[in-house]
Formats: sequence, structure tokens, C-alpha cells
Amino acid sequence: MDTIYLKNVLPEIFLTKENTGSEIWRQEVCFSKGQTVLLKAVSGAGKSSLCSFIYGCRRDFSGSVCFDGQDILSLKQADWERVRRVSLSIVFQDLRLFPELTAFENVEVKNCLTGFRTDNWIRDCFLQVGLGDKTEEKAGKLSFGQQQRVALIRALCQPFDFILLDEPVSHLDDENNRICSRLLTGEARKQGAGVLVTSIGYEPEMTYDKVFRL
Repeated sequence: MDTIYLKNVLPEIFLTKENTGSEIWRQEVCFSKGQTVLLKAVSGAGKSSLCSFIYGCRRDFSGSVCFDGQDILSLKQADWERVRRVSLSIVFQDLRLFPELTAFENVEVKNCLTGFRTDNWIRDCFLQVGLGDKTEEKAGKLSFGQQQRVALIRALCQPFDFILLDEPVSHLDDENNRICSRLLTGEARKQGAGVLVTSIGYEPEMTYDKVFRL
């Protein structure tokens, strides 16, 4: 996948708004592979909705979202399975970890589906982000900031052309933000991938090619 193209996209809940004041909603916007893009927003502006629209888990919007010119509403379940396995990764704002599984198991579940990483690579990532002693801890027992780091490692356990990050460092201190940003930037660069980040004021320490106001 080389491009994600939005044309006149608007969440249905915003349909009665005449002017959203947004650089994304009701606009024509193209995200290209290899670009790092920041979507700045206030709470309630629809940033999580946008990520869900692109990832295909919500359809309550008007307008069109296209992958390489193909409207995503035309994709079948098998198409989505392929897209989410090899082209599109995501860190949801609510993370969606399995609280009853350990931190390592949460990552392992994803990696068993993709076979993309080795156990050593995963354990090294846990060490890099300061969670080397938390691999066997139940995810539900971790702090939200620790869970964010687990979710980021999990999202990197697949090939991707784009990765969607919905407030991925909101509960990290500056040092852990820098560490996770370096890890993310390095892996995205290796794959030549696009990175789409949403933020309401605290974002990964990365160099952004474009910044949009959502």
C-alpha cells in the first residue's frame, strides 16, 4: 500500500456541523508511504474515529477512504485480513490488550499470527523500553504507561506500510517517550512505512513531514 486518500470524510455525528474548522474533515488529503504525519486535535475532534475508519473497524462516516485508489468500503473480510496482516498496523488509544495474559503473551499472540519477529527480538524490545522485568506480569496489573509500551511492541510485530498511533505516548514521561520514539522511527524507516500519529498535546518525539489540525 502506497497511499491512504481521504475525500470529504466526516463522522456521521458531525454531519450537522456546517464548519468543522478541520484540515482533515471535509477535505481531500493524501497520506503517502514513508511520510510521518501528526494529526493535532482537541478532545472530541474525532481522532480515534479517524483511526477506526482507516483501520476498517467503523463505517459511520460520509465521504470516502481509499487505499491506492480503492474505496475501503468495497473490501471484503479476506481483504481486510490481508491488509491488517501485512500493510496496516495500529495502536489504539484504549490499547486493547488482554488483561489476563502476561505482557509477553500479549505480544506473542500477535507474532504467532504473523511470524514476523523472533522471541529474542521481542525480549530485546522489552529491555529497550524498560520492561525487561515485566514480561511475565499480567497486562492488567501494569500501569497504563507500561501497557502503552507493550501495545507499541505488539504493533511492531508485523510488516506494515502504515502504522496508526492514537495518542501512543500520552502516559509516558519524556525519557520513555524518547526511547519509544527511537524504536518506532527505526522500525518504520526499515520498512519505508508511513506513520500517522494523533495527539491532543503530547506526541512522540519524531520529525514530522506534515502536521494537520483535526
